Amino acid sequence: MGKSSSVDLRVRIMGEIERGRSCRAAALRFGVAPSTAIRLAQRKARTGSVAPARQGRPAGSGVLGAHIEALVSWVEADGDITMPELAVRLLAERGVKAHPASLSRLLIRQGFTVKKTLLASETDRADIVRRRRIWTAHRQPWMQRRPERLVFVDETGTTTKMTRLRGRARRGQRLRMKAPFGHWGTQTFVAALRHDGLTAPWVIDRPMNRQIFETWVETQLAPTLKPGDMVILDNLSSHKSEKANAILKARGA
Repeated sequence: MGKSSSVDLRVRIMGEIERGRSCRAAALRFGVAPSTAIRLAQRKARTGSVAPARQGRPAGSGVLGAHIEALVSWVEADGDITMPELAVRLLAERGVKAHPASLSRLLIRQGFTVKKTLLASETDRADIVRRRRIWTAHRQPWMQRRPERLVFVDETGTTTKMTRLRGRARRGQRLRMKAPFGHWGTQTFVAALRHDGLTAPWVIDRPMNRQIFETWVETQLAPTLKPGDMVILDNLSSHKSEKANAILKARGA
């Protein structure tokens, strides 16, 4: 398929024709074929524009054009369907063979994007639904009115084997670096974050476990709490400690 002449060139050729020069003379001046200038003048007279017409067949006129409605309905009913699966269904139900890439392009033109958000299936449990409702309806409004009472607990860790995985070397050479493989250590940093700063920071030379977490709560976090504080933990197994919960409640948190 040939490439259309630029709009700027088309305007200049048409300008020469409108000033009284013949199509052949205008074509000769700008180094194009006489037929190009003739067709340009005809298009100007017919449409009033020198812009090139859309090349290729009209959208929706291909093999898949008659099946767009069915394809869209299938994807809307099952957004998780893959393009190979969609191609198999199209062949089975409509007798039309299509490449998965063609189906993907068609869906993009129909406004679909490749997005997916995974949610925990446990959120459908009745007890989780009840707790979420309490969190949304009661606790969040309270938290918005009293940000100074919020205490967010989180942790992070590093290991001595953490290193850059890639580097550069001349072709034919190998970049060789060293990192501990046999005996590597872990350091964990845990702290509480308030609206005005970090409190109870603690560094330990090992991974976090429930016993260490209980010790941190008892010796580091609890002394910083006041009655009415709300402590928010992440969903980590070592944080689900009855002893730590009792310590927090004893402080009025």
